[in-house]
Amino acid sequence: MLARQAQQFRPRYVVLTDPKAARQASAADLPAGTELLTGPDAVTRIAADPEADVVLSAIVGAAGLAGTWAAVQAGKTVALANKETLVVAGQLVMELAAQRGVAILPVDSEHNAIAQAMRGNQPDQVERVVLTASGGPFRGRSRHELESVTVAEALQHPTWRMGPKITIDSATMMNKALEVIEARWLFGLRPEQIEIVVHPESVVHSLVEFVDGSVIAQLSPPDMRLPIQSALTWPERLPGPTRRMNWSALRALHFDQPDRDTFEALELGYEVARRGGTTGAVLNAANESAVAAFLAGELTFLEIARVCRRILDHHDYSARPSLDELLAIDRWARQEVSRWLRTTRTSPSR
Repeated sequence: MLARQAQQFRPRYVVLTDPKAARQASAADLPAGTELLTGPDAVTRIAADPEADVVLSAIVGAAGLAGTWAAVQAGKTVALANKETLVVAGQLVMELAAQRGVAILPVDSEHNAIAQAMRGNQPDQVERVVLTASGGPFRGRSRHELESVTVAEALQHPTWRMGPKITIDSATMMNKALEVIEARWLFGLRPEQIEIVVHPESVVHSLVEFVDGSVIAQLSPPDMRLPIQSALTWPERLPGPTRRMNWSALRALHFDQPDRDTFEALELGYEVARRGGTTGAVLNAANESAVAAFLAGELTFLEIARVCRRILDHHDYSARPSLDELLAIDRWARQEVSRWLRTTRTSPSR
């Protein structure tokens, strides 16, 4: 599939970081002028390419941090679709961006909406921001009803079509927890300035309330092409392919409070936003491992957040870690989830 895509779009580079895929690949399958790069350093090489103006960081998970860091260090404008970069290393990344004079433009629909709503206003004029959540496939379900949900049920998102990891994060509402952390660093907000409301229509993507009581919201049909284009063409607005609002069909917009007792991931997000330090790296790594285990049938749905809580509570916290320390504790958290899985699978009490 990658070779077919290269033949169609003829990129300058094709990158394979997976060793097995790299061994199977052949440069002969690529069109003339497309170079095959392999290995863990290939992403950072192209992210820092001197001819690149804007780097769109959209690799899922903590794996996206290295390329984003390289791009910021090289002074590139970064269109950020990888929220985990700021979840894991938000303070370090934003400090580096300030030092390099680099703009980090959000591609997540919620954070892109906040950036649009804040345009022309100063950060100290913001009272709070409100992140909207679709509620995922299990909106309104009780904890008891979620005890036996299947992978197939969790992958049935009512609004968005995303990859399996992000779709499961939406079902657990961990995606919203991660977005709270992302917003905290991206916009320099205090955790108490960030709220979440459930909005099943997914038309209002976020709201910003200012100190004078005015609220500005960004509305559009759920279509990721809009925030992608917004980041790539910022600060210009250009005609694009996104769907338009059908005002004759829109009858109502609904908002509700999230069920924090059932969706335990939300409190984890606020705790990490408050504490900072190593907590973001631990939560993100534990969640990635737990979601993979759920998709493999090794964890139940409700155990995802519970495993994350356990790993977060038992790590050696550091308030001001280096990048190397964050990468090390990321590895530790993944190993702890694996160890927990081995222990519980052999325990008769489970």
